[in-house]
Order: sequence, then structure tokens, then C-alpha cells
Amino acid sequence: MKTLSKTTIEFLNRSPKLFINNEWLDASSSATIPSFNPANGEEIFSIAAANEPDVNRTVEAARVAFDNKVRDMNPAKRAALIHKLAELIEQHIEPLSQLECLDNGKPISRAVADVKAAAAHLRYYAGWADKIEGSSIPVNSPNIMVYTRREALGVVGLIVPWNFPLVMAIWKLAPALACGNCCILKPAEQTSITALYLADLIKEAGFPKGMVQVLTGNGKTGSLLSHHMGINKIGFTGSTEVGKKVLEASAKSNLKKVSLELGGKSPNIIFDDADINRVHQSLLWASFYNSGQECTLGSRVYVHKSKFNEVVDELVKRTSALSMESGLANPDLGPLVSEEQVVRVVGYIDSGKNEAELLLGGNRKEGSLSHGFFVEPTIFTTSNHSATIVQEEIFGPVVNVAPFEDEEEIIAYANNSRYGLASAIWTKDISRAHKFAHRIEAGVVWINGYDLFHPAVPFGGYKESGIGREMGKSALELYTQEKSIWTNL
Repeated sequence: MKTLSKTTIEFLNRSPKLFINNEWLDASSSATIPSFNPANGEEIFSIAAANEPDVNRTVEAARVAFDNKVRDMNPAKRAALIHKLAELIEQHIEPLSQLECLDNGKPISRAVADVKAAAAHLRYYAGWADKIEGSSIPVNSPNIMVYTRREALGVVGLIVPWNFPLVMAIWKLAPALACGNCCILKPAEQTSITALYLADLIKEAGFPKGMVQVLTGNGKTGSLLSHHMGINKIGFTGSTEVGKKVLEASAKSNLKKVSLELGGKSPNIIFDDADINRVHQSLLWASFYNSGQECTLGSRVYVHKSKFNEVVDELVKRTSALSMESGLANPDLGPLVSEEQVVRVVGYIDSGKNEAELLLGGNRKEGSLSHGFFVEPTIFTTSNHSATIVQEEIFGPVVNVAPFEDEEEIIAYANNSRYGLASAIWTKDISRAHKFAHRIEAGVVWINGYDLFHPAVPFGGYKESGIGREMGKSALELYTQEKSIWTNL
């Protein structure tokens, strides 16, 4: 079991505050929200619950900062600030990863990887800060010159989930800052600790007052941001149900821009000519990474009937050998994030027991892990493609494996979902792979791999999996608006 650093322990002893205008301030209400260690259910921290007065003063601080400092900030200065934040994150890998592990439950090695990914993401967007360009447009008149500018939106609210707390915060902060916006970060109430630690690093990096602020709280805080007339855009990652409420809030307030990265129910398709050894190595983690708390989870596994038994037997074998423990012990799988999530996942598992064949798992962990939020990795098999466990996003360590026979059949199965976030196909037939990639209704297609990400590659979904694309050059469009300027010479 990894020993906590002095810095980590000191941070956990801090009182609940909000980060507004580069200062740690008390919330307008004395209400706080407890944060629990998912490995044992013990309270480790408490966060301030931001209310309407807190949201108002934060938005006002952001507006003042944008109008007086940030709007005209030299792009090279923005890039330098972002690079400095990346440098500080790299210097604080140990406390950040330990806090993420304690708060979220994930294995410490995965938390370290997340912190490093956050720094890499910042560095990528620092490179974009001075490359956000407009264009000149010929309009067939010698006396008219037309050009465009891409300008920052102003004040943006960034609402992030609990499954990858630090990485998801940076996914949004990095492009928003590169584009010259002022940001109000609202972390998930279950996992706010690393966002608060990040606030200290933001101040140390030299960001001006009001450029980045952190408001903790529950769904009410997020709703206040979504409805606020002084916010120009909301970037949200979370469930499809809450994403629809964010979109509705935009329509009812000032029609602020909205980008949504929502749920998924991704098909992972294995053909008869797949490299079966590579499949075995990938399938375990495509199914159970982060204890299944991942929007891209390959929870619908389809295997050609000629390979079905072999693939299922190997998946059951490898899954049975996975270790589960506190994230600080660096097991294969950690706990789920909360008791609420355990109840949700177990409810889906119970439903699955009535509509599918249970091959492995199916229970909450007992014994030494009973005080934590642990659920056994669970494998079902059913060819009922309307079953609840096949159609609904469970967001836990639960997959269904089903056989298929031909290409037309599997395309129909794969697209039979209200979601369209990610997908994968395993085959040596490159023609088949690309035909599938063109026909699948998903924003991401992996060919002979799974869960491949890079800051330069756009990410987002079709259908009810979201609106807009994060990462890559595409994300710059989420945090800028285009202006056309006509000049009569």
C-alpha cells in the first residue's frame, strides 16, 4: 500500500473553500458536501457548496477579467501560462495522483497516467494559442475586402464528471484558455479534490485574477451556471439525461453555446479473421478499464460465431484473475465511485440476471472489501438486443457478449442504440474494416485496437452521445466564434 505524501495529507486537512478571483473564499452558505474514499466508505474531505450568490460573484469576476485583461492578452502570453501550468502539474504528480486515487478509487498507476495525460494535453493546446487564425475571402469585387476573425466567447462554464476528474477538467480548460476565454470550472461533487489542488497551481502559474475559478457544489451549482445570463458557453461531460437539462437551460436563458460529451454503449466487434492474441490482450481492458466507469467502454461485445466460445472462455478466464483492492495498493480494478453508483450498477446486474445468462460475477464484493464500493466484474451473454443490459449505459464493470454471423447483421446490431460515441472492429480485412468504419453511427472507430486517444485527435459522439468534438483542432471551434468583417475600399 502506497504511503501518502506530506503534501497530500496537508491538503486533505484544508477547510472547504471556493477559488474565486485567485483567492480562497468561504461560500455564502455554510453547507458542505462530504467526499468519501470509495475503497472503505470513509469521509476524507468536505467541499463547499456554492450557491447563487457565489455563482454570481464568480461570473462577475470572470467578466471583469475578460474585459480588462484576458480579451486582449497576447497569445504568446496565454501559451506561456498554459505551459507553466503543465510544468507545475508534472512537478506535483505525486500529490495529484494520490488525491485522485483516494477520491475516485482508481488504481494509483492509472491515476499517475491521468496526471501525465493532463500535462500533455495542456502542452498540445499551448501550441495552438498563437495559431488561431481567420481568413480572407474573395468576393469578386475590387473595392471590397472581406476577412474573418476567430474570437474568444468570453466567460465559459466547464462542468466535468467524476470518472476522470483531472483529465476531463484539462480536456476543457486547455482549449478554452488557449482561445482566450475566462473559465469557471465546476467539478463533480463526488470528486472535487484534484480540481481544488489544481486551483493552487493555476494561481502559482500566474494566471490573472478571474481567468480560472473553481466552484464546488452539487447539481444545483451546475444548474445555476447553465442558466446564468452572464455565461457565454457551457462545456459539459456527463450523462445524457443531465446533458439534455444543460441544453434546455441554454434555451431558457441566453441561448449560450453548449458542447456535450455524453453517454455511450459502444460495440466491440470481433470477426473470424481477427488476430485472436491481440483480441485477448485488449478485450479485458476494453471491457473493464476503470472498473467500467468509462463512457467509451466496449460493453457490447460481438464475436463471430466461429470464434465465440474461444473468445468468451478466454475473457472469463482473464477476468477471473483480476485483483480488486484499494487504489493505493495498485490493483487491477478499484472500487466504484460511490454507494449510489453501486446501487445503480447492481440494479442493472439484477435486471440482467432475468434477461441473460450470467457467465461470471454478478455481485457486490463481500468480505474484506464489503465496506468499500466494490462490484465484481460481470459478464453476461444474450442475443436479445433489446435487453436492458444491452441498451442502457450501466457505467460499471458489466459487459454482454453475443455471437453474430455476417457483416450486414453486425452493422444492424451495432447501430441499434440511441448512443453513438465509440466503436471497434477486429479484422485483417482492411476493406471490411473501412466499410464498417464508414457505416457505423459513432464518432470514434478503432480498427484492431481500443481506447486509443491523443490530444490532436477529435473526440465526440453521434446521436445521444453528444454535441461537438473535444480535442484536436476541432475543440477550438467550441471556444471561439467567427466574425466576418467587410471593408469597402
